[in-house]
Amino acid sequence: MEMKRQLSVNEIYEMVQNEIVSLAIKPNEMLGENALSARFGVSRTPIRSVLQRLQENGFVRIIAGKGTFVEPINIEIASELIYLRVSVESRVLRDFIMTASPTDIESVRYAYHMLLEAAEGTDDIETFDINNFLQKDLDMHKIWFKTMNKMHLWDLVTKPHPDYSRFIRLDIVGARNVPDVINEHGKIMELIDSKTIDGIEELMSSHLSGGIRRLGSKLFTDEYKNYFQASF
Repeated sequence: MEMKRQLSVNEIYEMVQNEIVSLAIKPNEMLGENALSARFGVSRTPIRSVLQRLQENGFVRIIAGKGTFVEPINIEIASELIYLRVSVESRVLRDFIMTASPTDIESVRYAYHMLLEAAEGTDDIETFDINNFLQKDLDMHKIWFKTMNKMHLWDLVTKPHPDYSRFIRLDIVGARNVPDVINEHGKIMELIDSKTIDGIEELMSSHLSGGIRRLGSKLFTDEYKNYFQASF
């Protein structure tokens, strides 16, 4: 009988981080060492390393004598990172539009059609593949960064973040934002096809900060306010 391979600390970290980012593990939820040890079939020592690393990266808070709790979303930090991404991506997209070859443009169009396919089935949010939709969204944006040799910037603005990454996910789960996102990607495609650079910043601002607009007053309801820091 083949023995099951024990997961490494890095593998466990990635799995737990992904669950926090995807909101499978909710803000303020407790992460118990014993439960995680049993789940992953490892001792508490590597689990402590995982939890410590999660705390260092802002995903959890370890309180002596009480336990480890998932940090709530800081909307102020999420907003600042949206501002950063709008600034960076507007510049990269402008450069792409001004220099893109016909082949480059068609690669974006293909990614856009893949996004449209991923958007099918939104009538049933319970079975809709949110992960696939988010990935296809990123795939389209990634093309202009890659074409302009700005992959370091791409890695910077898309790195899993405890506030920004979860707010994006909350937008999809809570606001049913798929039609809005599809419409905005269509407008981006129109700018690329027409080689128009006017209005890029306005469109990117609307697109990347759309979660706040779509969620709106829902952010203050009992359903959602528990996702955020108390000061919000």
